[in-house]
Amino acid sequence: MGVEVFSEDELLPISALQHLVFCERQWALIHIEQLWSENRLTAEGRILHDKAHGGEGESRGGLRIARGLRIHSLRLGLTGIADVVEFHRSPDGRGAKLTGTDGVWMPFPVEYKRGRPKANRCDEIQLCAQALCLEEFLSTAIPAGALFYGSQRRRHEVLFDSSLRGRTEELAARLHELTDARKTPPAVYEKKCESCSLINLCLPKITTGKKSVGRYLSSTLDKIDDEESIGCDSF
Repeated sequence: MGVEVFSEDELLPISALQHLVFCERQWALIHIEQLWSENRLTAEGRILHDKAHGGEGESRGGLRIARGLRIHSLRLGLTGIADVVEFHRSPDGRGAKLTGTDGVWMPFPVEYKRGRPKANRCDEIQLCAQALCLEEFLSTAIPAGALFYGSQRRRHEVLFDSSLRGRTEELAARLHELTDARKTPPAVYEKKCESCSLINLCLPKITTGKKSVGRYLSSTLDKIDDEESIGCDSF
């Protein structure tokens, strides 16, 4: 059997993997129900990404830097924008050929985040997905990348080992499975809900067990309309 290949119309955003790891319901609210709300944390993260994307590419000696690089993988069905991809001149012949340059270059993706390393490894998974996209496009293996955390002002190197690669591929498959199903998981309140920018749309303490915020809000509005109608008829 051949490896499944997605069409360009079927590609899903790499950023959705991070939402999926944090909470499948959050992912569905954003990507299925098209809901969004920003808080201080998301605003700071967006500003940091804009700064990373907005700079010009650089070239000096054995280093070339690309910013805001569009990438995709037809094998995983993912697409996105890499904040920064460094290309280091390879001393051992491993790497990729770059148009208009001599020699061979080793790609090194760098993703910018506002906070600090997370126990659920969602940032590492997002970075690994970028590396898998680059590997497919450049036909070369990429052993490592880095996460730059704004609160700490330093990089954390990430090794793309078999465990991280396997988890990333599993989540990419899960992403397509949920997208095809187009169902919003029910709300389950957890402590992490308090830091979610969508808490006032998700209403986890109120809508636990409901599959769709849209249907919940619609039913609430219908009740209000009915009450107003009854009030008018009573006079």
